[in-house]
Amino acid sequence: MSTIGNPIFKSLTPGTPLSTVTEVSLSTYINEIKKSWRIILFIPAAFSFVCPTEFLAFQNCLEEFKDRICDVVFVSVDTKHSLWHWMNLPRQYGGLGQIDIALLSDVSHKMCRDYGVLVEDEGISLRGVFILDEEAVVQQITLNNLTVGRSVLEALRLPKVFQAVAKHGVLCPIDWKPSTNAADTLSTAL
Repeated sequence: MSTIGNPIFKSLTPGTPLSTVTEVSLSTYINEIKKSWRIILFIPAAFSFVCPTEFLAFQNCLEEFKDRICDVVFVSVDTKHSLWHWMNLPRQYGGLGQIDIALLSDVSHKMCRDYGVLVEDEGISLRGVFILDEEAVVQQITLNNLTVGRSVLEALRLPKVFQAVAKHGVLCPIDWKPSTNAADTLSTAL
């Protein structure tokens, strides 16, 4: 994707007071976590019905993503103030509560537009998933409409699959799952 290093967006990181929200570029973000894969997830709106379920499902699997050497970040078109409130509101009241995943505000819609997920007439994004390898090359893109949430299990599976394929130089069949001997299972599955 030719725009991967260009978007600028506001970063609201977990546990960060609102007064310390900083502006970062995606290229800076990528350079800070070299040797890590990245999953960038776009959400239509904070405080909606589906978005918090996705966010919390990814939060609950965060250690598994770390085991796969994969960083997770969510992007929303909501303002930094709205996202700060969402992060600080307890879960029983529709908030996120304590989280460890970065939540980015793209109130200008630049990043959403650059990644092709912006629904222009509504000013919100589709449910996009972008998986980038350690060189920041896009390996996978999934776009869902506004009404259907994404699978955290598939998001966990795909980085491991792409890593195994790159390591062993083979193709991957449908529904392949990583095992302890990835080269054997990949080559025998073909």
